[in-house]
Amino acid sequence: MKPAAFRSYKQTRVADAWDAIVIGSGIGGLSAAALLGRHGGKRVLVLERHYTAGGYTHSFHRPGYDWDPGVHYIGQAGDAASPERAAFDHITDGSLSWARMPDVYDRALISGKPFDFVTGKGPLREAFLERFPREAKGIDGIFGAMDACIRRASSYYAEKALPAPIAAVLGGVMRMPFLRWSGKTTAEVLRAYTSNRELIGTLTAQWGDYGLPPARSSFAVHATVASHYIGGGYYPVGGARRIAEAITPRIEENGGCVLISAEVERIVLERGRAAGVRMADGREFRAPVVISNAGASNTFERLLPAGTPATVAIAQAIRALPPSMAHIALYIGARGASAELGIEGTNLWIHPSADHDANLARFLEDPGAPFPLVFLSFPSAKDPAFEARHPGHSTIEAVVPVPYHLFSRWEGSKWKRRGESYEQFKSLLAERLRAIVEQHVPGLRGRIEIAELSTPLSTRHFMNYPSGEAYGLAATPARFRLRALRPRTPIPGLFLTGQDVAMLGVTGALFGGGLCASAVLGANIVGRMTLRK
Repeated sequence: MKPAAFRSYKQTRVADAWDAIVIGSGIGGLSAAALLGRHGGKRVLVLERHYTAGGYTHSFHRPGYDWDPGVHYIGQAGDAASPERAAFDHITDGSLSWARMPDVYDRALISGKPFDFVTGKGPLREAFLERFPREAKGIDGIFGAMDACIRRASSYYAEKALPAPIAAVLGGVMRMPFLRWSGKTTAEVLRAYTSNRELIGTLTAQWGDYGLPPARSSFAVHATVASHYIGGGYYPVGGARRIAEAITPRIEENGGCVLISAEVERIVLERGRAAGVRMADGREFRAPVVISNAGASNTFERLLPAGTPATVAIAQAIRALPPSMAHIALYIGARGASAELGIEGTNLWIHPSADHDANLARFLEDPGAPFPLVFLSFPSAKDPAFEARHPGHSTIEAVVPVPYHLFSRWEGSKWKRRGESYEQFKSLLAERLRAIVEQHVPGLRGRIEIAELSTPLSTRHFMNYPSGEAYGLAATPARFRLRALRPRTPIPGLFLTGQDVAMLGVTGALFGGGLCASAVLGANIVGRMTLRK
C-alpha cells in the first residue's frame, strides 16, 4: 500500500503555480524541497516519474517480502554528534529511527580468505595490523591520507554553493587542497604507502560502495566512503521506504506536495530563464525556481531544449565523463526468520582475488568469467521491524557490478516484455548468483521462495538513468575537477541537486540537497542542517 503522502499525479488536483518545482524524489530532491520549505517558506512541488517516491531509497514488495534496492547501510547515522545524523534528523524532525548493524559491519572474502571490517578506527587499524604485521607504517600512512583528504573536503563543497562572482575570486583557493587528493586514483595513493597487493586489495574490498576499482576511482571517493563507515553501519528501522515517508510531511507542512507517476518531459525556459516544467501529458507547472534531481547528464542532455546555448559547453563536458557502473541484483525471499536460517546483519564482499582491477577487466572481456565481486546484504536481519511486517520470512540481496553493454541489445524493449533471449540470459545470471548465495548462506537451501533478478535495464526503466548507472557520473578524478557539477547552472532559476552535485550515495545526495537549498536561498543551509541542538 502506498503511503497517503505519496499522491498520484493523475488522481490529485494541484495548483499550476508553485514557489519551486523539484524533478525527481530521490533523497537529493526531497531534502532540497524540505529545506526550502523549512528555511525559505517555499511551497515546493516534487514530481516523481516512478510509481513510488524515494528514488534509490524506495522499497519494493512481493507477498510476504520487501527489499531495499538502493540502501544497504548508512554510516554515522547512529552517532548523535555526527553531521550526518544531524542532517537526517533536521529534514525528518527526528522521526527516522536507526538500527545499529553488528560490530563487524562488512566482511570481505578475498580468494576465500575472510577479513572483518570492525567498528571504530582503532579496532579497524588493529585488525589490519594483525593481518599485515609488517605493514604498520603503510597502514598508518594510508589512514592519515584518508583523514587529510576528508579535512580538506568542506571548503571544496562549500565553494559549490557560492555565487559566481565570489566563487571566481575564492574558488581556486577553496578547491585546490581537496583537488590534490581527488586528482589521484585510489591505487596511486595507496601504492605510495605500500607495495603489498593483498593489503591494497583488502583496504579497497568495499569498492562496490562507490562503483570503481582502485586504478579507476578517485582517492577522494575511497577516502570519503571508507571513512563514512569506520564508525559502523546503520539501517533505517522500517526499511529504506521510511526515509521518503519521514521527509515528505516536512514538505507538505509548508504547503508543498509530492506527486508520483508524474513524468516531466521538459524544463520550460522563458527569456533565457527557467519558468516551470512541461509534463509528458502536456500540462505545465510554473515556478521561478526549478530544481533537477534527475542527474546532471539527464538535465543537460534530455530535460532542456536541444542546443540550449547557455549549456552547450556544460553538456559536452559532462558527456566526456563516463557514467558510473551498472549492476545486476538478485532479490531473494526465503521461508524462515533470519536467525533460523543463520543470517546475520553483516554484509559480505566476495572477491575472486585481491586484484580488483584485473577481476573487473577479466569479467568485462568475458562475462562467463568469475564475477568481479558479489555483494550480499541481508535487510531482514538489519531491520528490527522486518519480523513484525513479515513474520517467518527473510530477505537477501546479491549485487554484482556489470557493464551496461551486456544488455544494450534489448534496450528498445519494454519492461516485462523483453523477449525469450533476455529471460534466458537473466536466468543464467540468476542461477550463478543463487549458487554463490547458497554457498555462503547454506541455511537457505530448500527455503527460497522468490529469486528475482534485476538488470541495468530495470534501473534504466525505473530510475531513468540512460546506462542503468547507480551512482550518476563515475567517481573518477575528472569528475571532481568539473566545475559544472554545482547547484547553480548558467540558466537563471535552474538548479541541480543530488549526488552529482556533491558526493555519490545516499548521504552524498542528502548533502547535495543542502548545497542546493543554500544556493537557492543564498544562506548557509548546510550549516543549519548539521547544527546539533
